[in-house]
This record gives sequence, structure tokens and C-alpha cells, in this order.
Amino acid sequence: MELYRSDNPGDVAIKLTPSDHGRLEVYLDSEKVFDRKTEGRFPDLTRVNELKMLVAEKIFEVEEALATS
Repeated sequence: MELYRSDNPGDVAIKLTPSDHGRLEVYLDSEKVFDRKTEGRFPDLTRVNELKMLVAEKIFEVEEALATS
């Protein structure tokens, strides 16, 4: 399930990919940032907060790049 996608400059794509056997992958701008199979568990609150920070950092990077161009 694609949570958010836009082709506008400054927008960040976030994608959650549930699959069979309880598989869950999270992608941020086509980069896999979480894989339940690799980590061996669903994300706990600490890991969810880490993922939220990754999204916030990515948005900041994009905004900075746009501000300097």
C-alpha cells in the first residue's frame, strides 16, 4: 500500500508493503528502511519512532535542497 506519493518537487514517497506470511516492508523514496523478515519482528514503539525520524529527516533534506536551488 502506497501511503503517500507525489511527483511534485519537495514531496517524499512513503510506501508500506504487506505481503504473505506477515511480511512488512517500509520504503522511503524507494529505499527500504524496514523489513520485518530481516529484523525478525514487527516494529516496536522505539523502532516506529526511529522510522518517523527518518521520514522527518528526509523531508528536511528535500526542503533544504529546494531552498538552496
